[in-house]
Amino acid sequence: VRLKFIQSMAEITAADRDAASEDVPLVLLTNYESAREGKIDPSQFTGVSLDEAAVLRGYGTKTFQTFLPLFADVRFKFVATATPSPNRTKELIHYAGFLGIMDTGQALTRFFQRNSEKAGDLQLFPTTSHRTSLAAEAGATMTLPPRPGVDWQALGRAERFAVAAAFEATAALPANSLHSDRVGVFFGSSTGALFEGERYLQGLLQRQEPALAPIAAHQNDGPGTAVARALGVRGPVLTYSTACTSANMALAAALDALRSGEIDVAIAGGADELCEITYAGFNSLRAIDPQPTRPFRKSRAGLLMGEGSGVLVLETLAHARARGGHALAELIGAGRSCDAHHVSAPDPNGAGAAAAIRAALQDGGVSADQVTFVNAHGTGTPHNDDAESKAMAAVFGARAATIPLTSTKSLVGHLLGAAGGIEAVLSTLSIVHRLLPPTAGDEPIDPALGLDVVTGTPRALPAHNLGLSTNLAFGGNNAVVLLRSVS
Repeated sequence: VRLKFIQSMAEITAADRDAASEDVPLVLLTNYESAREGKIDPSQFTGVSLDEAAVLRGYGTKTFQTFLPLFADVRFKFVATATPSPNRTKELIHYAGFLGIMDTGQALTRFFQRNSEKAGDLQLFPTTSHRTSLAAEAGATMTLPPRPGVDWQALGRAERFAVAAAFEATAALPANSLHSDRVGVFFGSSTGALFEGERYLQGLLQRQEPALAPIAAHQNDGPGTAVARALGVRGPVLTYSTACTSANMALAAALDALRSGEIDVAIAGGADELCEITYAGFNSLRAIDPQPTRPFRKSRAGLLMGEGSGVLVLETLAHARARGGHALAELIGAGRSCDAHHVSAPDPNGAGAAAAIRAALQDGGVSADQVTFVNAHGTGTPHNDDAESKAMAAVFGARAATIPLTSTKSLVGHLLGAAGGIEAVLSTLSIVHRLLPPTAGDEPIDPALGLDVVTGTPRALPAHNLGLSTNLAFGGNNAVVLLRSVS
């Protein structure tokens, strides 16, 4: 896969065309003005016209280089990007967050789906009383395709995210194959459907008579049970609510259930939604950056809150072979620990996170020397990034400075209990395409961290990969999963 930024057709060389004809995908990016001024001829590209071109708004070209080579199966892809305005704090992408693992093309297309509103203008609730207004919001309203037996309007936002992602993740499986007690759902959620509960309470305080139905999704297990109902899953349905490690805890539990022989297939991941309680709480802690988040940068000042869902289909090797399934990656290990240090701050020495990493390596039967990339927790808060860097140094020693590392949260925001799900999806896609996306931001990486943070453009990965995906959470919870290239 290759990327090239152009401002006129003359910049497309014969070598570019030859490469594209030899089945090497080439993604051409341009600024929107060049396209509109006729300097670019969209008719020269496979199946893409100017009106159909993906017009994206955000940090600028570097941000979009992350996934553009992966999200469409065309040899020549034309993408116009809007030129950033000086007020960059108002130009974050709206990420839909509907990610599946079976159909990478569709998943990545939705990964870059956005609303017409700017990310700084939260539509779910007013932000005038908060010190920040930024969030990676999936949109105040969502239009989802009709599904037999699914009443989207009866579901809470987090449930819609979860069910939409689960449908995508299971798209390649026969529908009736999931109607079994040998299939389980393992989900993580930190807030459940608190947004719906807040709206109900607001109605009561305003002496209205709000409908009771929306708060049926209020409990934390709402997303997981909604997935089970939508897919007809009859096996165990478990929800983990351990703050920001929830989805990784769910993946670890799914792995345990598969290994024990309790189930053959697991639908695993997480879902969370934006709500006022968490937004106000993180603002009160001054943990949200008023500007676009920039993990591991020297100037980092906080996180970007997001919402959505990431779902994976996990199955035993024997079951996959029996149905002729194609595996994208292997989930080989998981590790869990607790800092026992503070209700919200991480252990400054990173000891708890290091213990979870070592536990995951031991569980997977691999050594630290075999890890080829890290998808870090990377929230962008000074304390988190510092503690995480110390955990990496404790486990990998001097090699921590040479292992490619990225932060998914810099691109999609912090999805709280769903973070591990969406980051496992991204790690899987990185393994499949042998590319690790960069961490967003333009400022210099903090040299004191001693990490090899991928910046600017995607980093090429070797043919065989072992990826580490880490999550740290309030209460000192740590959870790590290991994903490997298929043997």
